[in-house]
Amino acid sequence: MALFLISLGLYDKEDMSIKALDACKKCDELYIEVYTNYYNASIEELSKFVGKKIIKLNRVDIEDKSENLIKNAKKKNIGILIPGDCISATTHLALADEAKKNKIKAVLIHGSSIFTAVAETGLFLYKFGKTASIPFDNRNVEAPYDILKDNKKAHTLFLLDIKDDKYMKADEALDYLINMEKKRKENVISLDKKAVVCSALGSDKSEIKFGKIKDLIKGRFNKFPQCVIIPGELHFFEEEVLESFR
Repeated sequence: MALFLISLGLYDKEDMSIKALDACKKCDELYIEVYTNYYNASIEELSKFVGKKIIKLNRVDIEDKSENLIKNAKKKNIGILIPGDCISATTHLALADEAKKNKIKAVLIHGSSIFTAVAETGLFLYKFGKTASIPFDNRNVEAPYDILKDNKKAHTLFLLDIKDDKYMKADEALDYLINMEKKRKENVISLDKKAVVCSALGSDKSEIKFGKIKDLIKGRFNKFPQCVIIPGELHFFEEEVLESFR
C-alpha cells in the first residue's frame, strides 16, 4: 500500500503525464487539493478524464487532519492529485515525510510547474533567488518585500494568493510592493523599476508582459493564474528576450 502524490501539471488535465495517469489507475481512492494552486479543469472533467471518482480535499484535510489520509494509506493505495508539481509546496513535502515516518511508501509523480515555466520570459532559472508569496491580507505583511530586498541582484518570483476561488491580480501585487516601499522608505523598488507579469503560463492563453511598473500597474490582466517577476541583474540575452514582451 502507498500514498501517491500525483502532479497534474501546470494548467489543464492534458498536462498530466502518462506516468501520472498510470498512477491514478493504481489508486483505490483519489483525492484532489486546489487550494494551493490554480487549476483550469473542474473536478468533474478531471474525474471523467482519469476514469475515477475524485474527492476534493480542503486545507484542513491536509494540514490538520492528514492522519486520516495516512491511516487510509496503510490499508489501500491513496492518490492525491496536485496542480503543478507535487512537492512545490512544503505542505505536500510534509505529507510525504509523514507517510515515510509511518512506514508507508510515498510515491512522487512529478510534473510541470511555474518554477520552470517562468523561463519562457527569457530569464535564466539559475539566476532566481528566493520565491515570495503575496497574500490578500498584506497590510502588515513585510516578508515579500524583505525577500525582494535580500535577493539583491537575483530575480524574484512572486506567487499571488488564492482565497475562496478569488485570484490575486498582478496590479494588486505591484501595488503592494510600491506601498511597502513608501512605508519602509528604502530604495528597493520604484514605479520606474521594470517588472514582468505572467498570466496563464502553460495554456494557449498564456501572456507575458514586460515594462515599467508604472505602466504595468495600469494594465488589465484577466487571465489566471498570474505571477510577477522583478528581474535582478540582466544578462544581455535575458534583456533581449524580455524586450520582445514589451
